[in-house]
Amino acid sequence: MKITGYELFLVEPRWLFLRVDTDEGISGWGEPIVEGRARTVARCVEETFDHLVGQDPTRIEEHWQVIAKGGFYRGGPVLSSALAGIDQALWDITGKALGVPVHALLGGHVRDRVRIYGWVGGQTPGELADSAAGQVAKGLTAVKMNPCDQLEPLATPAAIDAIVARVAAVREAVGPECDVALDFHGRFSGAMSRRVLPLLEPLLPMFVEEPVLPEYSADLGAVARSTSIPIATGERLYSRWDFRSVMSDGIAVAQPDVSHAGGISETRRIAAMAETYDVLLAPHCPLGPIALAASLQIDFATPNFLIQEQSLGIGYGDSGGLLDYLLDPSPFTAQDGHIPRLTGPGLGITIDEDAVRTAAERGHRWLNPVWRHADGSLAPW
Repeated sequence: MKITGYELFLVEPRWLFLRVDTDEGISGWGEPIVEGRARTVARCVEETFDHLVGQDPTRIEEHWQVIAKGGFYRGGPVLSSALAGIDQALWDITGKALGVPVHALLGGHVRDRVRIYGWVGGQTPGELADSAAGQVAKGLTAVKMNPCDQLEPLATPAAIDAIVARVAAVREAVGPECDVALDFHGRFSGAMSRRVLPLLEPLLPMFVEEPVLPEYSADLGAVARSTSIPIATGERLYSRWDFRSVMSDGIAVAQPDVSHAGGISETRRIAAMAETYDVLLAPHCPLGPIALAASLQIDFATPNFLIQEQSLGIGYGDSGGLLDYLLDPSPFTAQDGHIPRLTGPGLGITIDEDAVRTAAERGHRWLNPVWRHADGSLAPW
Protein backbone atom coordinates (compact mmCIF):
# COMPACT_ATOMS: atom_id res chain seq x y z
CA MET A 1 0.00 0.00 0.00
CA LYS A 2 1.30 3.44 -0.96
CA ILE A 3 0.23 7.00 -0.18
CA THR A 4 -1.02 8.62 -3.38
CA GLY A 5 -2.17 12.05 -2.26
CA TYR A 6 -4.04 14.19 0.22
CA GLU A 7 -6.63 16.95 0.57
CA LEU A 8 -7.02 19.69 3.17
CA PHE A 9 -10.34 21.23 4.23
CA LEU A 10 -10.80 24.46 6.18
CA VAL A 11 -14.09 23.94 8.01
CA GLU A 12 -16.08 25.97 10.50
CA PRO A 13 -15.90 26.96 13.24
CA ARG A 14 -12.05 27.00 13.32
CA TRP A 15 -10.79 23.60 12.19
CA LEU A 16 -8.61 22.04 9.50
CA PHE A 17 -9.25 18.48 8.29
CA LEU A 18 -6.82 16.30 6.34
CA ARG A 19 -7.65 13.28 4.17
CA VAL A 20 -4.77 11.00 3.15
CA ASP A 21 -5.40 8.64 0.21
CA THR A 22 -3.77 5.35 -0.78
CA ASP A 23 -3.57 3.19 -3.89
CA GLU A 24 -5.74 0.55 -2.21
CA GLY A 25 -8.70 2.91 -1.85
CA ILE A 26 -8.30 3.32 1.92
CA SER A 27 -8.32 6.91 3.16
CA GLY A 28 -7.44 8.17 6.61
CA TRP A 29 -8.47 11.38 8.33
CA GLY A 30 -6.56 13.71 10.62
CA GLU A 31 -6.99 17.11 12.19
CA PRO A 32 -3.82 19.22 11.91
CA ILE A 33 -4.58 22.63 13.40
CA VAL A 34 -3.27 25.52 15.41
CA GLU A 35 -6.37 27.53 16.21
CA GLY A 36 -5.96 30.92 14.54
CA ARG A 37 -3.11 29.65 12.32
CA ALA A 38 -5.00 27.17 10.13
CA ARG A 39 -3.53 28.31 6.81
CA THR A 40 -0.01 28.31 8.19
CA VAL A 41 -0.38 24.70 9.34
CA ALA A 42 -1.92 23.77 5.98
CA ARG A 43 1.20 24.97 4.15
CA CYS A 44 3.37 22.95 6.52
CA VAL A 45 1.30 19.84 5.77
CA GLU A 46 1.72 20.48 2.04
CA GLU A 47 5.50 20.64 2.36
CA THR A 48 5.55 17.40 4.34
CA PHE A 49 3.82 15.45 1.59
CA ASP A 50 6.85 15.94 -0.63
CA HIS A 51 8.25 13.14 1.53
CA LEU A 52 5.11 11.09 2.07
CA VAL A 53 3.67 10.52 -1.42
CA GLY A 54 4.70 7.07 -2.61
CA GLN A 55 5.49 5.83 0.91
CA ASP A 56 3.93 2.96 2.88
CA PRO A 57 1.38 4.59 5.24
CA THR A 58 1.71 1.82 7.84
CA ARG A 59 5.31 2.80 8.66
CA ILE A 60 3.93 5.33 11.11
CA GLU A 61 6.95 5.58 13.40
CA GLU A 62 9.37 5.96 10.48
CA HIS A 63 7.33 8.84 9.06
CA TRP A 64 6.96 10.43 12.50
CA GLN A 65 10.73 10.41 12.99
CA VAL A 66 11.46 11.89 9.57
CA ILE A 67 8.85 14.65 9.85
CA ALA A 68 9.75 15.55 13.45
CA LYS A 69 13.52 15.20 13.24
CA GLY A 70 14.53 15.09 9.57
CA GLY A 71 14.81 18.85 9.25
CA PHE A 72 17.52 21.00 10.78
CA TYR A 73 14.85 23.09 12.58
CA ARG A 74 12.58 21.08 14.85
CA GLY A 75 9.59 21.50 17.11
CA GLY A 76 7.15 24.33 17.66
CA PRO A 77 3.36 24.36 17.40
CA VAL A 78 3.09 24.59 13.61
CA LEU A 79 5.32 21.63 12.72
CA SER A 80 4.08 19.55 15.66
CA SER A 81 0.44 20.19 14.71
CA ALA A 82 1.00 19.40 11.03
CA LEU A 83 2.71 16.17 12.11
CA ALA A 84 -0.14 15.46 14.53
CA GLY A 85 -2.82 15.48 11.84
CA ILE A 86 -0.72 13.35 9.50
CA ASP A 87 -0.01 10.88 12.29
CA GLN A 88 -3.73 10.57 13.09
CA ALA A 89 -4.52 9.87 9.44
CA LEU A 90 -1.81 7.19 9.17
CA TRP A 91 -3.13 5.42 12.28
CA ASP A 92 -6.64 5.65 10.78
CA ILE A 93 -5.43 4.05 7.53
CA THR A 94 -3.55 1.28 9.33
CA GLY A 95 -6.50 0.42 11.55
CA LYS A 96 -8.85 0.34 8.57
CA ALA A 97 -6.43 -1.85 6.59
CA LEU A 98 -6.29 -4.36 9.45
CA GLY A 99 -9.97 -4.05 10.36
CA VAL A 100 -9.35 -3.02 13.99
CA PRO A 101 -9.70 0.18 16.05
CA VAL A 102 -6.52 2.11 16.76
CA HIS A 103 -6.64 1.28 20.46
CA ALA A 104 -6.20 -2.40 19.55
CA LEU A 105 -2.92 -1.43 17.88
CA LEU A 106 -1.84 0.42 21.03
CA GLY A 107 -1.97 -2.74 23.11
CA GLY A 108 -5.70 -3.16 23.48
CA HIS A 109 -8.26 -1.42 25.65
CA VAL A 110 -7.84 -1.16 29.41
CA ARG A 111 -11.31 0.35 29.97
CA ASP A 112 -14.73 -0.05 28.44
CA ARG A 113 -15.80 3.58 28.56
CA VAL A 114 -14.21 7.03 28.81
CA ARG A 115 -15.38 9.69 31.22
CA ILE A 116 -15.93 13.12 29.64
CA TYR A 117 -16.57 16.61 30.95
CA GLY A 118 -18.52 19.51 29.51
CA TRP A 119 -17.86 23.22 29.52
CA VAL A 120 -19.80 25.72 31.63
CA GLY A 121 -20.53 29.14 30.15
CA GLY A 122 -21.72 32.45 31.55
CA GLN A 123 -20.48 35.62 33.21
CA THR A 124 -22.36 35.95 36.49
CA PRO A 125 -22.45 33.33 39.26
CA GLY A 126 -26.12 32.71 38.45
CA GLU A 127 -25.48 32.15 34.73
CA LEU A 128 -22.60 29.80 35.48
CA ALA A 129 -24.67 27.86 38.01
CA ASP A 130 -27.52 27.42 35.52
CA SER A 131 -25.13 26.26 32.81
CA ALA A 132 -23.49 23.77 35.16
CA ALA A 133 -26.83 22.40 36.28
CA GLY A 134 -27.77 21.93 32.63
CA GLN A 135 -24.63 19.88 31.99
CA VAL A 136 -25.38 17.66 34.99
CA ALA A 137 -28.95 17.24 33.72
CA LYS A 138 -27.44 15.79 30.51
CA GLY A 139 -25.80 13.08 32.61
CA LEU A 140 -22.29 14.54 32.90
CA THR A 141 -20.40 13.88 36.11
CA ALA A 142 -17.80 16.62 35.60
CA VAL A 143 -17.73 20.16 34.24
CA LYS A 144 -15.02 22.69 33.50
CA MET A 145 -15.22 26.46 33.70
CA ASN A 146 -13.05 29.54 33.32
CA PRO A 147 -13.89 31.60 36.40
CA CYS A 148 -12.21 34.79 35.20
CA ASP A 149 -12.07 36.98 32.14
CA GLN A 150 -9.33 39.54 31.61
CA LEU A 151 -7.19 40.09 34.71
CA GLU A 152 -4.67 42.72 35.67
CA PRO A 153 -1.21 41.32 36.50
CA LEU A 154 -2.04 41.58 40.20
CA ALA A 155 -5.83 41.59 40.47
CA THR A 156 -7.76 43.56 43.06
CA PRO A 157 -9.45 41.94 46.06
CA ALA A 158 -12.79 42.54 44.33
CA ALA A 159 -11.65 40.62 41.23
CA ILE A 160 -10.37 37.76 43.39
CA ASP A 161 -13.64 37.66 45.35
CA ALA A 162 -15.54 37.47 42.05
CA ILE A 163 -13.47 34.44 40.96
CA VAL A 164 -14.21 32.63 44.21
CA ALA A 165 -17.91 33.53 44.00
CA ARG A 166 -18.26 32.09 40.51
CA VAL A 167 -16.64 28.80 41.48
CA ALA A 168 -18.70 28.62 44.67
CA ALA A 169 -21.92 29.10 42.68
CA VAL A 170 -21.06 26.23 40.35
CA ARG A 171 -20.03 23.98 43.22
CA GLU A 172 -23.36 24.65 44.94
CA ALA A 173 -25.29 24.02 41.72
CA VAL A 174 -23.71 20.64 40.96
CA GLY A 175 -23.21 19.33 44.48
CA PRO A 176 -20.41 17.21 45.92
CA GLU A 177 -20.89 14.24 43.58
CA CYS A 178 -19.88 16.21 40.47
CA ASP A 179 -16.32 17.29 39.72
CA VAL A 180 -15.54 20.91 38.83
CA ALA A 181 -12.32 21.66 36.92
CA LEU A 182 -11.00 25.19 36.50
CA ASP A 183 -9.17 26.59 33.46
CA PHE A 184 -7.27 29.84 34.02
CA HIS A 185 -5.88 29.96 30.46
CA GLY A 186 -2.50 31.20 31.65
CA ARG A 187 -4.05 34.44 32.96
CA PHE A 188 -2.42 34.26 36.39
CA SER A 189 1.12 35.15 37.30
CA GLY A 190 2.92 32.85 39.69
CA ALA A 191 2.23 35.35 42.48
CA MET A 192 -1.49 35.50 41.65
CA SER A 193 -1.67 31.71 41.59
CA ARG A 194 -0.17 31.44 45.05
CA ARG A 195 -2.61 34.07 46.31
CA VAL A 196 -5.83 32.78 44.73
CA LEU A 197 -5.59 28.99 44.65
CA PRO A 198 -5.57 28.52 48.44
CA LEU A 199 -8.85 30.48 48.55
CA LEU A 200 -10.42 27.92 46.19
CA GLU A 201 -9.27 24.85 48.11
CA PRO A 202 -12.48 24.51 50.23
CA LEU A 203 -14.44 24.11 46.97
CA LEU A 204 -12.31 21.06 46.04
CA PRO A 205 -11.72 21.62 42.31
CA MET A 206 -10.81 18.52 40.34
CA PHE A 207 -7.79 20.42 38.99
CA VAL A 208 -6.65 23.90 38.02
CA GLU A 209 -5.50 24.11 34.40
CA GLU A 210 -2.79 26.43 33.10
CA PRO A 211 -2.61 28.84 36.04
CA VAL A 212 0.45 30.42 34.37
CA LEU A 213 1.54 30.79 30.76
CA PRO A 214 3.65 27.96 29.32
CA GLU A 215 6.71 30.21 29.08
CA TYR A 216 6.57 30.39 32.89
CA SER A 217 6.38 26.63 33.35
CA ALA A 218 9.42 26.87 35.63
CA ASP A 219 7.08 28.51 38.18
CA LEU A 220 4.72 25.53 38.30
CA GLY A 221 6.73 23.79 41.00
CA ALA A 222 6.23 26.74 43.35
CA VAL A 223 2.54 26.93 42.42
CA ALA A 224 2.04 23.20 43.05
CA ARG A 225 3.72 23.47 46.44
CA SER A 226 1.49 26.39 47.44
CA THR A 227 -1.83 24.54 47.16
CA SER A 228 -3.53 21.19 47.64
CA ILE A 229 -5.43 21.62 44.34
CA PRO A 230 -4.00 19.36 41.61
CA ILE A 231 -2.25 21.37 38.88
CA ALA A 232 -2.85 20.54 35.20
CA THR A 233 -1.09 21.81 32.11
CA GLY A 234 -0.04 20.80 28.62
CA GLU A 235 -2.22 22.14 25.81
CA ARG A 236 0.67 24.42 24.75
CA LEU A 237 3.40 21.84 25.21
CA TYR A 238 4.23 19.89 22.07
CA SER A 239 6.49 16.96 22.94
CA ARG A 240 7.64 14.69 25.73
CA TRP A 241 10.69 16.94 26.05
CA ASP A 242 8.40 19.90 26.78
CA PHE A 243 6.58 17.84 29.43
CA ARG A 244 9.68 16.50 31.17
CA SER A 245 10.31 19.46 33.47
CA VAL A 246 6.69 20.13 34.44
CA MET A 247 6.19 16.51 35.43
CA SER A 248 9.20 16.57 37.72
CA ASP A 249 7.97 19.91 39.14
CA GLY A 250 4.85 18.24 40.53
CA ILE A 251 1.92 18.68 38.15
CA ALA A 252 -0.84 16.14 38.73
CA VAL A 253 -2.50 16.08 35.30
CA ALA A 254 -0.87 16.19 31.84
CA GLN A 255 -3.02 17.65 29.04
CA PRO A 256 -1.35 17.10 25.68
CA ASP A 257 -3.49 17.87 22.66
CA VAL A 258 -3.51 15.08 20.08
CA SER A 259 -3.73 17.71 17.31
CA HIS A 260 -0.79 19.74 18.65
CA ALA A 261 1.57 17.34 20.42
CA GLY A 262 2.68 15.13 17.55
CA GLY A 263 -0.50 13.11 17.17
CA ILE A 264 -1.43 9.72 18.57
CA SER A 265 2.19 8.51 18.54
CA GLU A 266 3.64 11.29 20.71
CA THR A 267 0.61 11.69 22.97
CA ARG A 268 0.82 7.99 23.78
CA ARG A 269 4.50 8.41 24.68
CA ILE A 270 3.73 11.45 26.85
CA ALA A 271 1.11 9.38 28.68
CA ALA A 272 3.60 6.59 29.33
CA MET A 273 6.17 9.08 30.63
CA ALA A 274 3.52 10.68 32.85
CA GLU A 275 2.82 7.33 34.47
CA THR A 276 6.40 7.20 35.77
CA TYR A 277 5.74 10.48 37.64
CA ASP A 278 2.32 9.41 39.00
CA VAL A 279 0.74 11.99 36.67
CA LEU A 280 -2.67 11.40 35.12
CA LEU A 281 -3.65 12.01 31.48
CA ALA A 282 -6.54 14.30 30.50
CA PRO A 283 -6.14 15.09 26.79
CA HIS A 284 -6.94 18.63 25.71
CA CYS A 285 -9.52 18.66 22.90
CA PRO A 286 -11.60 21.78 22.16
CA LEU A 287 -11.58 20.69 18.52
CA GLY A 288 -13.49 18.64 15.96
CA PRO A 289 -14.61 15.04 15.56
CA ILE A 290 -11.34 13.65 14.21
CA ALA A 291 -9.29 15.02 17.11
CA LEU A 292 -11.87 13.74 19.59
CA ALA A 293 -11.87 10.26 18.04
CA ALA A 294 -8.06 10.17 18.10
CA SER A 295 -8.05 11.24 21.75
CA LEU A 296 -10.56 8.55 22.67
CA GLN A 297 -8.44 5.86 21.01
CA ILE A 298 -5.57 6.84 23.30
CA ASP A 299 -7.85 7.03 26.34
CA PHE A 300 -9.11 3.47 25.90
CA ALA A 301 -5.54 2.12 25.87
CA THR A 302 -3.95 4.32 28.57
CA PRO A 303 -3.82 3.05 32.18
CA ASN A 304 -3.25 6.48 33.78
CA PHE A 305 -6.12 8.22 31.95
CA LEU A 306 -8.32 10.57 34.02
CA ILE A 307 -10.95 12.35 31.90
CA GLN A 308 -11.52 13.60 28.34
CA GLU A 309 -12.37 17.11 27.18
CA GLN A 310 -14.86 17.45 24.32
CA SER A 311 -16.00 20.57 22.55
CA LEU A 312 -19.77 20.30 22.40
CA GLY A 313 -21.04 23.46 24.02
CA ILE A 314 -17.60 25.03 24.41
CA GLY A 315 -18.73 28.33 22.92
CA TYR A 316 -16.23 28.88 20.06
CA GLY A 317 -18.79 29.31 17.34
CA ASP A 318 -21.24 26.53 16.45
CA SER A 319 -19.62 23.56 18.14
CA GLY A 320 -22.63 21.48 17.15
CA GLY A 321 -20.81 21.15 13.82
CA LEU A 322 -18.69 18.47 15.47
CA LEU A 323 -21.52 16.01 14.88
CA ASP A 324 -22.55 17.50 11.53
CA TYR A 325 -19.31 16.26 9.96
CA LEU A 326 -20.09 12.61 10.79
CA LEU A 327 -22.23 10.22 8.76
CA ASP A 328 -23.11 8.50 12.03
CA PRO A 329 -22.78 10.51 15.28
CA SER A 330 -23.63 7.53 17.50
CA PRO A 331 -19.98 6.71 18.43
CA PHE A 332 -19.96 9.94 20.44
CA THR A 333 -23.22 9.27 22.26
CA ALA A 334 -22.52 9.58 25.97
CA GLN A 335 -24.13 7.36 28.56
CA ASP A 336 -24.00 8.53 32.20
CA GLY A 337 -21.21 10.96 31.41
CA HIS A 338 -19.10 8.38 29.55
CA ILE A 339 -18.49 7.47 25.90
CA PRO A 340 -18.53 3.69 25.34
CA ARG A 341 -15.57 2.07 23.64
CA LEU A 342 -15.31 2.78 19.93
CA THR A 343 -15.24 -0.50 18.01
CA GLY A 344 -15.10 0.60 14.37
CA PRO A 345 -11.84 0.26 12.42
CA GLY A 346 -9.23 3.00 12.49
CA LEU A 347 -10.35 6.04 14.45
CA GLY A 348 -13.81 4.52 14.75
CA ILE A 349 -15.76 7.27 12.98
CA THR A 350 -16.99 7.85 9.41
CA ILE A 351 -16.56 11.39 8.10
CA ASP A 352 -19.38 12.86 6.00
CA GLU A 353 -17.22 14.00 3.12
CA ASP A 354 -20.05 15.85 1.39
CA ALA A 355 -20.64 17.93 4.53
CA VAL A 356 -16.90 18.59 4.83
CA ARG A 357 -16.61 19.71 1.21
CA THR A 358 -19.63 21.99 1.54
CA ALA A 359 -18.18 23.57 4.68
CA ALA A 360 -14.77 23.96 3.02
CA GLU A 361 -16.36 26.06 0.26
CA ARG A 362 -17.15 28.63 2.98
CA GLY A 363 -13.90 28.11 4.89
CA HIS A 364 -13.06 30.33 7.84
CA ARG A 365 -10.52 32.87 9.10
CA TRP A 366 -10.93 32.34 12.84
CA LEU A 367 -8.61 34.38 15.06
CA ASN A 368 -8.58 34.51 18.84
CA PRO A 369 -9.55 37.83 20.46
CA VAL A 370 -6.88 40.37 21.36
CA TRP A 371 -7.36 41.67 24.90
CA ARG A 372 -6.00 44.83 26.50
CA HIS A 373 -5.36 45.84 30.08
CA ALA A 374 -6.94 49.05 31.40
CA ASP A 375 -3.75 50.92 30.48
CA GLY A 376 -3.88 49.71 26.88
CA SER A 377 -1.13 47.08 27.10
CA LEU A 378 -1.61 43.56 25.78
CA ALA A 379 -3.36 41.10 28.09
CA PRO A 380 -3.37 37.27 27.82
CA TRP A 381 -6.51 35.82 26.27
